[in-house]
Amino acid sequence: MSGFPKGHILDIDLSSGTVSSQELPPEIYRLYPGGSALGLYLVLQHMEPGVDALSPDNVLVMAASPLSGLPISGLNRLAVTTKSPLTGAIGDSQAGGFFPVELKANGWDAVMFRGKAAEPVYLYINGEKAELRNAGEAWGKVTGDAEEVIKKEIGEEDLHIAQIGPAGENLVKYASIMNMCNRANGRTGTGAVMGSKNLKAVVVKKGAKQKPFDRERFKEISGDARKRIKENSIVNSLAEHGTDSGLESLNLEGFLVTRNWNSGYFPEGAEQITGTTMSETILKKRDTCYGCVVRCKRVVEIPGVVDPLYGGPEYETCATMGSYCGIKNLETIALANQICNMYGLDTISCGATIAFAMECYEKGLIGPDDTDGLELTFGNDSVLPDLIVKIAERKGFGNLLAEGSAEAARRIGKEAETLCMTVKKQELPAHMPQQKPSLGIIYAVNSFGADHQSSAHDPILTMSPKSRIRDNLYQVGIWKGYDPGELVLDDEKVRFAYNSQCFYSLADTLCLCQFVWGPSWQLYGPSELVEVCRYGLGWDTSLYELMLVGERRINMMRFFSAREGFSRAEDELPSRLFKPLPEGPSSGISLSREEFEAAMDLYYRIAGWTHEEGHPTEATLKRLSLGWLIK
Repeated sequence: MSGFPKGHILDIDLSSGTVSSQELPPEIYRLYPGGSALGLYLVLQHMEPGVDALSPDNVLVMAASPLSGLPISGLNRLAVTTKSPLTGAIGDSQAGGFFPVELKANGWDAVMFRGKAAEPVYLYINGEKAELRNAGEAWGKVTGDAEEVIKKEIGEEDLHIAQIGPAGENLVKYASIMNMCNRANGRTGTGAVMGSKNLKAVVVKKGAKQKPFDRERFKEISGDARKRIKENSIVNSLAEHGTDSGLESLNLEGFLVTRNWNSGYFPEGAEQITGTTMSETILKKRDTCYGCVVRCKRVVEIPGVVDPLYGGPEYETCATMGSYCGIKNLETIALANQICNMYGLDTISCGATIAFAMECYEKGLIGPDDTDGLELTFGNDSVLPDLIVKIAERKGFGNLLAEGSAEAARRIGKEAETLCMTVKKQELPAHMPQQKPSLGIIYAVNSFGADHQSSAHDPILTMSPKSRIRDNLYQVGIWKGYDPGELVLDDEKVRFAYNSQCFYSLADTLCLCQFVWGPSWQLYGPSELVEVCRYGLGWDTSLYELMLVGERRINMMRFFSAREGFSRAEDELPSRLFKPLPEGPSSGISLSREEFEAAMDLYYRIAGWTHEEGHPTEATLKRLSLGWLIK
């Protein structure tokens, strides 16, 4: 059972139009087993430092994992890795759906793109056969229309397509890659990299899924998923009301990001944009990803306004397009989500950038002459649809916001940069470090900018020591609990941040859904992941080896960003997080600057990074079998 498969890589040179393949031997593929780690390995192997993210020399990798397609919930993610045009650091993004499973079903673990096509193209994969085809008819079309064109041209409906919309074609710095027209590789601007390469889409035909190595033992793990959902109140709520199910409770605690992070309290609108309200009003059905029984994906419909093809808003979208902007109209938020999915835009960066612009407008840093006459005041939901289209098409004021809020703030000048809520130029997602102090550390150190899916969150440490959830945490070396409301950032919180970051990094390598797999509130924990690897793949692994996989990926990302000029100086949070919140249940709460700086020092020591620059030491790289990175 100790064997490990080879990695099969499809290598596309868009400049020459050639399609070839390469194999990674098992001893290499086992170190970088799919997903983000495999993408990083290929990018670091094939791209020189200092490359412009939107030049032909950038490398973009789409990767599945050895586990993709096994019959159990949550093995269904697609990782995209490239240099980010938004941040200039490593770009990393994850999405669900069916595309990654079908990529693996066609015999490919990853597709690597280099160069730039002379004219718009798409890649069509049918088993071992892969070819570049002209995408002229699909170029310029929104995702739903482009999908129709491609399916009609190929003559099949049963295809899965990962594509960019007009935002990617127009090189919006936070453009997404969309599959199913509603699943987004949304962060870090991966869609703009595809656009810069004249690559409209990757199309895969349906293939035969892999079977478990040991069917009987594998079935013992997978067979009780529905029972687990019923027994897990958090996952049950996720299934019933989607990721937006917790929005109202966050507001009641005073930690719902409101009016560009000026407050954590949105009493006039939170109840109207929560998951429960969505379920009671515009929800059409619950959708799912391949083989998953949780069915957390929202599909909404507003006749004549919102098409269910484009899914429905998640929590992050309801916050960034809602409370961030002071908007309480759920139908407007659903329409904003649809426009982002049609044009291929990351809803977090898009909504947060608009919220930033609204505060600039209210403070008089910009006016109607700058905004094409749009009255960008908090709560004015009528401007949202038009402004999103302007951003995607880079027209008028939208052209400035298409650069992201950090660059927009630099160009506006005055005090605009103090209103910009970013880390490494990436907009903060809708989870407040004032409530989750360890998340502040992860926001700061994360190599691709602020991200809420790179570690577990502090409230999980308040669970009962006797709960199954706490047992999962024990398995990855996290054992100290806290009382609810104990918002400290002590040494144990730093260990919690790092250890859970390593596990979540593993999840992004094995392409696991973090709502199903993880050390906190999910359906399955670390020990069951080891069993899935053993009985699903025949990989006789251990939790120790798996955690090293996650740690290896973190250090590869950090090495990439270091060679692009990033250091500890960029590991900084917006100053607003250190100021007391002004109202509601969280009034007076802030991050402690003293605790934050001490925690950062400890984090670097735990990670094995230099104190001054925050770079992996030579010993750390060699410990993780990354000595080949050292020149």
